[in-house]
Amino acid sequence: MPQFKDPNEKRTFMLNTPIPRLIPRMALPSIAGMMVTSAYNLADTLFVSQLGTYATGAVGVNASIDNIIMMAGSLLATGAASYTSRLLGAGEDKHARQVLSSSYFVALILGVLVLVFGTIFQRPILLLLGANETILPYSQEYCRYVLLAAPFMSTSFVLNQCLRAEGSAIYSMIGMVAGAVLNIGLDPLFIFVFDWGVAGASAATALSKLVSWGILMLPYVRKKTLLRIQLRYFRLNWQDAREVSTMGSASFFRNGLSTLAAIVLNRMAITYGESALAAISVANRITMFMTSACLGFGQGFQPVAGFCWGAKRYDRVREGYRFSLWACVIGISVFAGLVAILAQPLLLLFTEEDEELVRIGVFSLRIQCLAMPFHGYAIVTNMLCAGIGRALPSVLLGLSRQGICFFPILPLISHLWGVCGVASVQGEADMLVLILTIRIGLRVMRDVRRLEEGGNWEGTPQTTS
Repeated sequence: MPQFKDPNEKRTFMLNTPIPRLIPRMALPSIAGMMVTSAYNLADTLFVSQLGTYATGAVGVNASIDNIIMMAGSLLATGAASYTSRLLGAGEDKHARQVLSSSYFVALILGVLVLVFGTIFQRPILLLLGANETILPYSQEYCRYVLLAAPFMSTSFVLNQCLRAEGSAIYSMIGMVAGAVLNIGLDPLFIFVFDWGVAGASAATALSKLVSWGILMLPYVRKKTLLRIQLRYFRLNWQDAREVSTMGSASFFRNGLSTLAAIVLNRMAITYGESALAAISVANRITMFMTSACLGFGQGFQPVAGFCWGAKRYDRVREGYRFSLWACVIGISVFAGLVAILAQPLLLLFTEEDEELVRIGVFSLRIQCLAMPFHGYAIVTNMLCAGIGRALPSVLLGLSRQGICFFPILPLISHLWGVCGVASVQGEADMLVLILTIRIGLRVMRDVRRLEEGGNWEGTPQTTS
């Protein structure tokens, strides 16, 4: 991703660079940032696992706390990113600055609310998320410092997404990578050297999130971006709020359902023992490492789709979607195949003593590897819909993975296969999502082609102002 002396050069870069060169340049920093962050999550779990199965299970429970904080920022972050990229593509820079500033300050308020209510109701929340009396003390230790970082985490989502939306993927990557690398370095120091245990992992996470937020803010403070974050740009009006919330609702519901699915899985897994809970937690962390590659690629494609849509370059929207599908699906298929082959050695990194944890974890991981190409297809299609402002299909895809295709099959397969059903439900749901994804992708591409040929969109027209 090149650096620009004049921020307005980004517009020319986004609209004129050939697609096979543009999307990789946009995607590689996002992929690197997402994968390093996922590597931190794996390393965090790996370090904590040295404290025992109960501590590993607590990390799985507290992953839902991260998702709750993500919900506080993702609604605004995804919606603002989609809207601002289309506004910038249409040349409405001042309006885009108002949308970003308003989204940032509202995300800050939501983060503070999560901090306050999470602290007050910490014990009942953790019990609801799947902790039992054995794991609860570890979960409380881990939760303590992460909640303090909630305002910085919620606003970082907005900063991160909107940097990508205007073509500044390199700044986004630096912020994510720096925080993750710092976290990986602080984990063993705080956990083992300072002997803080699980609380040390939490403190390392909170401090790294604060540093990441500072780095993401820096390009805005130094005015190296097309957009600005200033209180004077803060505007709350119905049209902007509706557009941001409509486009961000897909991410909000996706994260909300992800949290709910994690809660249900945790509560079902704990009935089979702490080893089952820890196994599913570890397998999901490894799977997230693969998913992050797909998400990074999709996040590189989304602003390209938004810019080109705002500029009415529908030919580039279609070309970008086709290119992204092939690149993402082929790439993730190879990646998932390698992970499936190495599943047992990967699980043995987390424990050599708990055979049940390894057995369940390997099974869960291999099922999810089998489904990963379908998941990559869905991610790129979802990013297309979000980028061009098509709210309904984006919401449907957001609801499908851990909602429409998840909860209906969970009782059946858990009844038939017990703990193996619980461990495999996410992979099976991802395979079912493909049916909906293909239908939506074909429909949207048909309508984009119609616009390219001078016709009208079949659905309700989507404006950028």
